[in-house]
Amino acid sequence: MKKMKDLPQNDRPREKIACRGAAALSDTELIEAILGRGTRNRDVREIAKDIGRLVAEKGKAIGYDDLQAINGIGPTKASQIMSCFELGRRYFGMVDNGVKVTRPEDILPLVAHLRDKRQEHFVCIALNGAGEVLGNRVITVGLLNHSLVHPREVFADAITDRAASVICVHNHPSGSLEPSPQDIAITTQLREAGSILGIQLVDHIIVTKAGHVSMRERGLV
Repeated sequence: MKKMKDLPQNDRPREKIACRGAAALSDTELIEAILGRGTRNRDVREIAKDIGRLVAEKGKAIGYDDLQAINGIGPTKASQIMSCFELGRRYFGMVDNGVKVTRPEDILPLVAHLRDKRQEHFVCIALNGAGEVLGNRVITVGLLNHSLVHPREVFADAITDRAASVICVHNHPSGSLEPSPQDIAITTQLREAGSILGIQLVDHIIVTKAGHVSMRERGLV
């Protein structure tokens, strides 16, 4: 893992917040922004990663003593983090009912309507840094089993949403779950375009009445 000082200026958490908003950051990057700096022996990114694991394990049950048990976290930083948690609870609430994507199956309820479509629909789902859905939009509607889509249309709204990542979904009216050469080609284009824009293509999912296929799980993303 690179140290914070070795990252380009624009890739550092606080600079990313200034340019793209806090929603564009991953959980670990948000923790890095709160901490600001590490210790003489541990870089802030290492400490933030440990805190991220702890938050994932304990959730709302995380406490002051849990944080202080992490190498590099003293009373001051533990207090800062607990204060951030409490402010979030008091004024913004905890996102319990929001849609959070951690696996391909989490997306399926959002695109269930595509299974019965007679034309190919191409959908882009925008996610924030926590994997929560920001937007769910139809980008193009094709003829029968063919749809043409361009990266600029896919990422236009994702940029407006200040998305950290996107998942693309399209249906195959033919019923075949096999990615076509065109599917693989557009996936490559979208991955490369997203890399330039700083918006990761997390997955490209094909759905039919019979099921779904994740192109990431196939090693195509």
